[in-house]
Amino acid sequence: MSRHNEMSFRESTGIMFNRAVKLMDLPPGVVEKIRVCNATYTVRFGVRLRGDIHTFTGYRSVHSEHMEPVKGGIRYALSVNQDEVEALAALMTYKCALVDTPFGGSKGGLRIDPREWDEHEMEQITRRFTYELVKRDLIDPAQNVPAPDLGTGEREMAWISDQYARMNTTDINARACVTGKPINAGGIRGRVEATGRGVQYALREIFRHPEDIRAAGLDGTLDGKRVIVQGLGNVGYHAAKFLSEEDGCRIIGVLEYNGCIRNPDGINIEDLKQHLILHGSPEGFAGGTILPADAPLMEENCDILIPAALEGVINLENADRIAARMIVEAANGPVTSGADRILQKKGVVVIPDMYANAGGVTVSYFEWVKNLSHIRFGRLQRRQEEESHRILIEEMERMTGQAFDQDFKRRYIQGAGELELVRSGLDDTMRGAYQDMREVWHARDDVGDLRTAAYLVSIGKVAASYQAKGI
Repeated sequence: MSRHNEMSFRESTGIMFNRAVKLMDLPPGVVEKIRVCNATYTVRFGVRLRGDIHTFTGYRSVHSEHMEPVKGGIRYALSVNQDEVEALAALMTYKCALVDTPFGGSKGGLRIDPREWDEHEMEQITRRFTYELVKRDLIDPAQNVPAPDLGTGEREMAWISDQYARMNTTDINARACVTGKPINAGGIRGRVEATGRGVQYALREIFRHPEDIRAAGLDGTLDGKRVIVQGLGNVGYHAAKFLSEEDGCRIIGVLEYNGCIRNPDGINIEDLKQHLILHGSPEGFAGGTILPADAPLMEENCDILIPAALEGVINLENADRIAARMIVEAANGPVTSGADRILQKKGVVVIPDMYANAGGVTVSYFEWVKNLSHIRFGRLQRRQEEESHRILIEEMERMTGQAFDQDFKRRYIQGAGELELVRSGLDDTMRGAYQDMREVWHARDDVGDLRTAAYLVSIGKVAASYQAKGI
């Protein structure tokens, strides 16, 4: 079937929502309230650059305010449009509900190619975009809290935070207006790696359940599993790095927009990332076979496929040719609704985006709490914890007359700092959310996949929030 018959990202999200609510006993009015996007603001603003005024178009969409503030990233890309932003905002609502972060769903975007502008120009553009959103309460610690997304990162979040603070000089919680900031601007340790780390924790959790991975025709542990990653940006890089270095996965293929790399023996992800930073493309990388960007590497035989870039990369055209047994949606919406049906019939287990890439918003939640509490996690208890452990070890050594191994003592005594606490909280979140999904997946005969289970869990929580509000 041609891509001309493919649903848009927004339509795909709507279809998946409809599949789930058909299985729920909700009043039609509640379903419609959850379905619709509350508001979308479109801004067109001018910035004087290179001796002329350039006009840019940006969006900020609020899908649901069943909880506030609403949360969602801001992406910079030429492909940004209202439909995409509204679909992503809806996905954020369901994602936040699924992993129990107390936010509604929002999303923003600016139609721009960041590569066309230098750093100073990007700062001017970002600050003006921020100004337009702040003055309409679309950036605010208590109402709407953005984060990084495609084309943005710590740098842009620092500019947004500073611009908000300049416009709200007496707001003591100003830093909480945005997450994903650098550490020295109020950020939190572990945020940059968070979405990729969440992908790792999601896979670890599903592999703790042999019956779940058997549904994908897999067995054993993650060690030795063949993985193909599409997109080696922030999410794909960290997911591939952690899975290969800590869990023994073999990354046999990486797809980038300007070239692909294949190596059946495994690609050294850190070496490849450094090569991409230095040279801008896979060309010349010695750790694998270089293939053209349009090579069908994503369709090659592997155990786990991780699409970690854009939406719609697995679609009606290529779904039949996907040979992976398990797909982890590290990006937002990489599998279209039509492709999802084809993959289900083939027996492919898809770990849905609203769960698999929820690590970012989870750690953003931790950062927001840190900014509101004005204290670094672990600062009050870390040394007290270490002293308690030291006393216990010394007493055990005195009672037994034997000294413990020095490396064991060091690891046991060491108290948890901010990074350790963030990772612990993220791991706990991913485990809990998966348990909620799998319980529905296994308990109901009319739920045949994890995506539908995830929608059922998240929509149920949103509906309960509206009910508690008296809506």
